[in-house]
Amino acid sequence: MNASLSLSQARRIALKAQGLSTVRPTQPVTARRVGRTFAQIQLVQIDSVNVLSRSHYLPFFSRLGPYDHALVDGLAGRPPRKLMEYWAHEASFIQPSQFHDLRLWQHRSWVGSAGMETALRDELEGRILAVLTGDLALTAREIKERVGHEEVADRSHWGWNWNAVKRTLEGLFERGIVGAASRNETFERRYALIEKILPPADQGLFVPGEKMAAADKEEAMIRLVSAAARAHGIGTTRCFADYFRLPVNAVTQAVRYLVDSGELEQVAVNGWDAVTYLHAAATIPRKAVASALLSPFDSLVFERRRLEKLFDFHYRIEIYTPQQQRKYGYYVLPFLLGENIVARVDLKADRQSGVLVVRGAFAEAGAPKETAIHLATELEAMALWLGLGSVAVHDHGDLSGSLQAALP
Repeated sequence: MNASLSLSQARRIALKAQGLSTVRPTQPVTARRVGRTFAQIQLVQIDSVNVLSRSHYLPFFSRLGPYDHALVDGLAGRPPRKLMEYWAHEASFIQPSQFHDLRLWQHRSWVGSAGMETALRDELEGRILAVLTGDLALTAREIKERVGHEEVADRSHWGWNWNAVKRTLEGLFERGIVGAASRNETFERRYALIEKILPPADQGLFVPGEKMAAADKEEAMIRLVSAAARAHGIGTTRCFADYFRLPVNAVTQAVRYLVDSGELEQVAVNGWDAVTYLHAAATIPRKAVASALLSPFDSLVFERRRLEKLFDFHYRIEIYTPQQQRKYGYYVLPFLLGENIVARVDLKADRQSGVLVVRGAFAEAGAPKETAIHLATELEAMALWLGLGSVAVHDHGDLSGSLQAALP
C-alpha cells in the first residue's frame, strides 16, 4: 500500500529538498557554502534580464541571504569549475559531471546552425575551431573579427538576428564541442573549446560526432532523473522531466527503474491527483520556517502545475506580456513565508537613484497579517545586497499600503 501524505507534508518535503525550509546561515557565506547549495538544487537557470539582478544570482540569495556574487562568478569562471553553462531547464549553470549526460539528451538545434547551408556551416566551424585552439576565451564578436566572415545583417525579425558566425558557434555549443568559459561585463559568452572548460576528471569521455549506444543514453537518463528527483524531494514524472527538460517518455522508463531499485517510492498526496513519487533521501521537517523572495526563474517555481498543486499559487511570468495586459507586473517575485507562498512583488533596481522599487505588491488569499512586516525585512535585505540605499513602494496592489507602513 502506498504511503499517504498531506499537502503540508509534501510542501515541507519540497522546500527541504530545495534548501528553502530553514533560516539562513548567520555566518559569512563562503564559496564552499555556495557550492553546496548549488549541488543540492543541481542547476541554476540563466537569463539576460537585469531589471533587478541577473537571475542566476537570486537563488543563492534566497537560500543564503546576502553574499558576494563574485563567489558564483568564481565557481563558474575559473578552473577547476564547479559550475558550467549548458542547456538544461533552459540555458543554465550545471554541474560539470552532468555535462556528458545532458549532451546526450539536449537537442536544441533551433538555437544554432541546423538551418544553415551545409558548406558554409562546415567552413565556419573549421575556421572557428582553429581560432579557439589558442588560450584566449573569446566572445562571438571577437571570434567573428578573427574569422573574417562578412555578411549583410538581417534585421527583418524582431528576435535573435544572429549572424552566421554566432549561429555556428551556438550550434557547436549545443553539440558540446565548444562551451562558455565565462561572461563579460555585457553578459556575452566567452567561448572556448570544451576540453578547456571541463575539469580533468570529466574530459575525454566522448569524441565529437561519435554515436552513443542506447544503453549509454539510458544510463545517462537514469542519472539525470535521479538528480532531478532528489532536487524535488517529491514530484511527478512530468516534474522530473521538466527540471532538465527531458523527454517525458524516456523519463517514464527511468522512473520505473528507480522505483524498482528502491530510490523512488510511489506515494499518495491528499489533493494531488497525479501519480507522485518520493525520493528515498527526502525528509519531512517538522516545520518550514524560511522567508525568501524567489526569482521568477527559481527551480522551486519551474513547473507551474506542481507549484499550483502544492502551494495553491498560480504563477506566470509576464515579461513578454504587453504592459497593459499584465496582471501583476514585469518582474514579479513570489514571496515564501514558512511553508506557504503568501505574496508577490514586482521589483526593479533603480541603480541610478539607489532605490529598490516595489512597483506592485499583492497578497495571496489567506496571507497572514504579519506578511507585510516579513516582506519588508526581506526587501531591506535585498536592497542592501544589491547596493541600494532604500526601498520605495508604489501605490499598486492590495499589499502596498501595509508594506509602506512596515518600512522605515
